[in-house]
Amino acid sequence: MTGVPASAAGGPGAHGTAGASATGTTGTDAPPAGTSATGTTGTDTAAAGSARTETPGLTGPGPSGIMDPEALRATAPEGFGVTGPDASGVQGSKQPRGGKLGAAAVNQASLWNVANLLTMLRLVLVPGFVALMLADGGYDPVLRAWAWAAFAVAMITDVFDGHLARTYNLVTDFGKIADPIADKAIMGAALICLSYLGDLPWWVTGVILGRELGVTVIRFVVIRYGVIPASRGGKLKTLAQGMAVGMYILALVGPLATLRWWVMAVAVILTVVTGLDYVRQAVVLRRQGLAERKAAAREARA
Repeated sequence: MTGVPASAAGGPGAHGTAGASATGTTGTDAPPAGTSATGTTGTDTAAAGSARTETPGLTGPGPSGIMDPEALRATAPEGFGVTGPDASGVQGSKQPRGGKLGAAAVNQASLWNVANLLTMLRLVLVPGFVALMLADGGYDPVLRAWAWAAFAVAMITDVFDGHLARTYNLVTDFGKIADPIADKAIMGAALICLSYLGDLPWWVTGVILGRELGVTVIRFVVIRYGVIPASRGGKLKTLAQGMAVGMYILALVGPLATLRWWVMAVAVILTVVTGLDYVRQAVVLRRQGLAERKAAAREARA
């Protein structure tokens, strides 16, 4: 029986030689059933086929044996919830909450966005505020109360429009110009009206408006060297000014009339101190900018 080949006899050698590669001794080119071209078993293929059977309409794996997320997403039934990997490579990660709102806000960052509309509202309130303050000689308590309401709305919207613009990337060229103008307009109108009516000394109005105008000029002068960030003292100054001016707009009498004088005194002190600090920061920033430019020029010559 030594003359009969193992393959012809149907013995165990038949299966062993059938799985050999093209470079084997048997010369058989075709791989055995259930075996891939790379020599792996058919377990992955069977699993993929099982997945297709359980979920009708899903496509099979790609050449690498990994299910294509795009194909799964396109063929999965509605509500199946198939998600592919995100930019970080994590399978099935979800978009963070607020992401759609932020993206929509970025796409709609035009002239007529929410932040700019609030700024426009403040500009519109200025002439209405002046009319209410000066109507009937400026001493009608009801009209002064309405003027205070307009002033309060303008001050509150000043906080919200800046927050919205920075949070949802709604910053526009119009907003950069109109926002500071609206801020100075409502505060300047209130101070001038109060001084005109004799409720507030003119020197207080001069100090506050002079400081605001000076800071604006300094900001444009040193902007080539950098930006001076808003300080905590500046925020306290704005709060104190708003409270003091609001109390003066109302027709207060008795202890409240005395209290508003002290609040205005605090506002004036903060106005002067923060103004001087702003000048100091501007000088330091300019010196640093000039030094950096000189150093860059020396490196360029070297």
